[in-house]
Amino acid sequence: MTVLTATAAAAVALTSQSANAAPSEKPSKDEVKSKVDKLYEEAEKATEKYNGAKEKQQKLEKQVDTLQDKVARGQDDLNELRSGVGSLASAQYRSGGIDPSLQLFLSSDPDNYLDKASALDQLSSKQAEALKKIQAKQRTLAQQRKEAADKLEDLATTRTELGKKKREVQGKLGEAQRLLNSLSAKERAALKAKEDRASRASERKALDKPDTSAGTDTSTGTAPKGSGRASSAYAAAQSKIGSPYVYGASGPSSFDCSGLTSWAYAQAGMTIPRTSQAQANFGTRIASQSDLKVGDLVIFYGDLHHVGFYAGNGQVLHAPRSGTVVRYESINNMPFQFGVRI
Repeated sequence: MTVLTATAAAAVALTSQSANAAPSEKPSKDEVKSKVDKLYEEAEKATEKYNGAKEKQQKLEKQVDTLQDKVARGQDDLNELRSGVGSLASAQYRSGGIDPSLQLFLSSDPDNYLDKASALDQLSSKQAEALKKIQAKQRTLAQQRKEAADKLEDLATTRTELGKKKREVQGKLGEAQRLLNSLSAKERAALKAKEDRASRASERKALDKPDTSAGTDTSTGTAPKGSGRASSAYAAAQSKIGSPYVYGASGPSSFDCSGLTSWAYAQAGMTIPRTSQAQANFGTRIASQSDLKVGDLVIFYGDLHHVGFYAGNGQVLHAPRSGTVVRYESINNMPFQFGVRI
């Protein structure tokens, strides 16, 4: 009875403590948004690194293919040269014997012969020339094979890095989605509605359209427009407004930030680098926002991991992040670094 009584008393005490303990607080909608925005920023950093590794992989694959083709064709040439030397040997045999030095060349270790230059004096000038060509071809092939092997090793390392960056991006996006799923449907809808309103307001400013809604400042300036390919590229980007953001995508139906800008310039007949960091160093830098023209590239964040088009009146046209679409947005929503005029 004593044990049972003590046990019951302890249970009551624990129940009372649990009842009086403050329940764990659910993060607010704004707190979730702040964490999600941070995760999306980290995901975009990883995305640009992923894009860089992917671009490097594609270049290496082309280089490896070219080298392997050269090696194959070089081996064919070498076989043909050796066949010619074999024909010389056959002719000598039919006429009564084979030159000793040529016989040495046709032995099981012909490469050893080629290092013995003094033996070339024993050959006719025609035979010596043929063997010199073989020697040069062998050296070239050895160099090309080594270069191809080095490129293949670099390619394997790049593919490993690519997979790592892909997993990092997916991890960040998955974590962000889990946080968003912790919100109610009503809260998620409210966040989206707020973003949509901001995007429409940015579009009106970029296109210099007055907003007649109550309490809205309708005064906007007119930004100078870029010329030539910059204007053509910007127009191409405008044609993709509403297209979804997808990391690693460069069009024509989905984009990430640098995918949009590189695709748009391709439509204007110009190839620019794939990543935002490389694009930041491609053209002429414009330090001040006041000097930007419509169509200039705009670079954001200290590590230059985001890029878009300047749209005029303090707005940018870009592919912001996962879960959004190509749209207009205030240039002040991100830490502006500089513009790039191409």
